[in-house]
Amino acid sequence: MPPLRSMTGFARLRRVNDLGEMIITLKSVNHRSLDVHVHLPADLDVYENALRNAVKQKVSRGRVDVRLTWNRAGSRSMLTLNRPLLESWLAAFQQAREYHTVFSEPDLNAAMRIPGMLTEADAEPDETLESALTSLAVEAVDLFNDSRAKEGAALGVVMREANARIRSHADGMGELRGRALPAFQERLQERLSNLLNGSNIDPQRLAQEAAILADKSDIMEEIHRLTIHSEELNRLLDAGGEVGKKLDFLMQEMGREANTILSKTGGAGEIGLRLTDSGIAVKSEIERIREQSLNLE
Repeated sequence: MPPLRSMTGFARLRRVNDLGEMIITLKSVNHRSLDVHVHLPADLDVYENALRNAVKQKVSRGRVDVRLTWNRAGSRSMLTLNRPLLESWLAAFQQAREYHTVFSEPDLNAAMRIPGMLTEADAEPDETLESALTSLAVEAVDLFNDSRAKEGAALGVVMREANARIRSHADGMGELRGRALPAFQERLQERLSNLLNGSNIDPQRLAQEAAILADKSDIMEEIHRLTIHSEELNRLLDAGGEVGKKLDFLMQEMGREANTILSKTGGAGEIGLRLTDSGIAVKSEIERIREQSLNLE
């Protein structure tokens, strides 16, 4: 069973071998989909796709930044001269010398310090190097996922605790609901009687109309659906894996049920106030779960 994983994580791995010292760092933040950014030394650009694929195979959501540094063992890399830049610099030097009528020779050392004048030669794909880099990336991604799973487990605990409180409030509202209906019906009958004072309406018919209106304000169905959604929430958390978007949708459904409950709890006196307090508490817990679910893969 896959674990819950947060979209935020971090891992750093260092390896020293015959090729030199390699350090890879992975860091991620929330994102609606998977967005991988690989940062490599210029001479390792040919291996960008290999590292990107190593991440994509084991990560499904989040913005992931991958950074790699490599301190080679033995000889330094070959440098190439940017001839167009050097020729442009010499031409500009000559123009400046003629314009200002000065006698000076170009300083080659100064020219070599111009950014972009010397660049590392493009590396040709090397199977040994690619294998080492890919192996390092795969191991780093595993560490990265371990850190995300650890944070995901902590988020799961918070959401389960909030869900338990929702169930407790739902059970409490279910108990109050039986007492609220007669109170609501009585208050409706009183109001209707006051409005229709002096009319010849049958009292029994008045009581029936009040009962119908009270029944429309019953919250039993909403409580039942809220309980079903709560059970589904626990099921998703137990299943693990990519549940972030599913949880967000589920919280929207639970929020609608809570809003409907709140719209029906007025007019039942003290019991109605207690139902309203419970409905508000449920909405607060739903929002807490939703905030945490937005961090999950």
